[in-house]
Amino acid sequence: MNPILTIDVVSDAVCPWCYIGKRRLEEALAGMPELLVEVRWRPFQLDATIPPGGVDRRTYMAKKFGEDRIAAIHERITEAGREAGIAFAFDKIKVSPNTLDAHRLIRWAQTTGQQNDIVERLFAMFFVEGRDIGDPATLVEAAVEAGMDRAIVERLLSGEADVDSVREEIAAAQRLGVSGVPFFIIDGRLGVSGAQPAGVLQSAILQALQPPEGEASA
Repeated sequence: MNPILTIDVVSDAVCPWCYIGKRRLEEALAGMPELLVEVRWRPFQLDATIPPGGVDRRTYMAKKFGEDRIAAIHERITEAGREAGIAFAFDKIKVSPNTLDAHRLIRWAQTTGQQNDIVERLFAMFFVEGRDIGDPATLVEAAVEAGMDRAIVERLLSGEADVDSVREEIAAAQRLGVSGVPFFIIDGRLGVSGAQPAGVLQSAILQALQPPEGEASA
C-alpha cells in the first residue's frame, strides 16, 4: 500500500487567500489522483486582538489598510477568487470576527472526519454570505450542516475547551517561522508559503515524495 501523504494547511478562516489556496490545493490534488492524501487544517489568527464580539468591518479595514486602498485590495482578491470559482462578496461582510472559536470548531471536526467540510462552510459563510463566524450560533449552524452533533458543539463552545491547545498550536506555527497564511506543510518537512498556483503545489508535492537526501529509495 502507498503511504498517506499529509498536507497541513496553516490557515485563518477570515483570510481570503486561504480560501483561494484551498481551491488551488484541491485543483492540484485532483491532478494527482493516484496519491493518498490527508489534508489537515491548522489554526492561525491574523489578528488575535479582535474582541470576542468582533468589530465593524469597514472601520477595521480602513484602519488596517487605509480607506483609499480597500477597493483595490478587494478587486484583486475578487478576480483571483473568480478564477478559483469563488464569488467573493466583500460588501456583505459587516463584522470582522475573532476566529478563536472557529478554530476550536475546526479542531473538533478533525476527530469526526468533517474538518474539510467545516473549513469550506466557514469560508463560504464569511466571504460569500457575509455571516459573522465569530457568533456561536453561526458556528453551531455550520457544525450541524457538516453533520456534527449540535448538543456536543454547543456544550464545547460554551466553555473553554481547547482554547489553550489552539493558542499553543498557533504559537508553534509562529515559532516555525509562519508569519502569513496560507502556509502548506507537506509531509511534515517541506513548506510552501502563500496561495500558490496548482502547478507549484504539485511540484512541491512531488519534491516531498522524493526520499530525503542521503536516504536510499525503497
